[in-house]
Amino acid sequence: MSKTTVKDVSSEPGSGRIAGAPRAVGGSRAFAILLVITGAAGLLAAWVITVDKFKILEAKVAGKTFTPGCSLNPVVSCGNVMESKQAAAFGFPNPMLGLVCYGIVVCVGMSLLAGARFPRWYWLTFNVGTLFGVAFCTWLQFQSLYRINALCLWCSLAWVATIVMFWYVTSFNVRNDFLPAPRWLESFFGEFTWVVPVMHVGAIGMLVLTRWWDFWTS
Repeated sequence: MSKTTVKDVSSEPGSGRIAGAPRAVGGSRAFAILLVITGAAGLLAAWVITVDKFKILEAKVAGKTFTPGCSLNPVVSCGNVMESKQAAAFGFPNPMLGLVCYGIVVCVGMSLLAGARFPRWYWLTFNVGTLFGVAFCTWLQFQSLYRINALCLWCSLAWVATIVMFWYVTSFNVRNDFLPAPRWLESFFGEFTWVVPVMHVGAIGMLVLTRWWDFWTS
């Protein structure tokens, strides 16, 4: 019986990989575009909030009052959120952090569109970053609903963008065996990743609806 030998070409010139080197993985075009869109949405929200924050501070120095354009009523009041102590959780305005982090997401997405491939440690680090983002957004959601008692539309856009990117990056890592997970979860993410962020955003929407039910229905 003849025996077929499979040649290992991973270390040959032009193979794109050195033997023993960590496996590098790129994302699909759809995944890359999703990162660009969600990163750009978060970047836009952070930019507008930063500009409005500066205008509020400038108005205070001049002894005037500036009302952001997204302050529509007592509930949807971006100004109240921007002037709260929670709006500077780390000692500086929160959107300044967003300008950096969402910019990184856009860069990762554009790199994938250009054909870049990254090793496991890179994807896991990226996942940890999005996990921090969604955890921070969850804290801000609680503060907004139950402590500040007001909503910021631009903040809400950043929340949605962060939630979507977190779940899709997590799904990517699970499906590529970068994160340990049971096979049924890999199969689920392979077909229905979109279900999780939709349910996550829907749950937040229900909390917003019930928190100010009397206001929405009056």
